[in-house]
Amino acid sequence: MRTTIRRLGVVSAAAAAAVAVTATSASAHHCYVPMYSLSAPASSNWFVISAEMGADLIFGYQAACDAAADAGYDALRAEGMPVGIKIFEKMTIGDPKGTERIPTPNGANGKGLEYFGAGSTLADEMVETWVAGAEAHDC
Repeated sequence: MRTTIRRLGVVSAAAAAAVAVTATSASAHHCYVPMYSLSAPASSNWFVISAEMGADLIFGYQAACDAAADAGYDALRAEGMPVGIKIFEKMTIGDPKGTERIPTPNGANGKGLEYFGAGSTLADEMVETWVAGAEAHDC
């Protein structure tokens, strides 16, 4: 029972953390690209936030062991969700002049370029799912 309550608390904290991650990013850029692999080449133009990093940066959650972190990523893959997001740092994609326009009506459908302003919750769901998967694993 105690473990269930602790897990529920962690998942609730993960939801709050995800909102904070997306709100902070949205203040500078209003769009992001979901990543389905973290093994892509690195680029200085992109700020990459893995699900694990998002949980740690915002509220200090860390998986109890490497296997738990892997279980979080397994949970994401099982749901067909991204394992990270990337934000182009030099300008906003689709809005290089910073007019805050959303160039596509599909900006919150989980299938490509996502817009915070269009109500995309994909980044939130990514962090929540990763934490739930990591917490469900016994180290």
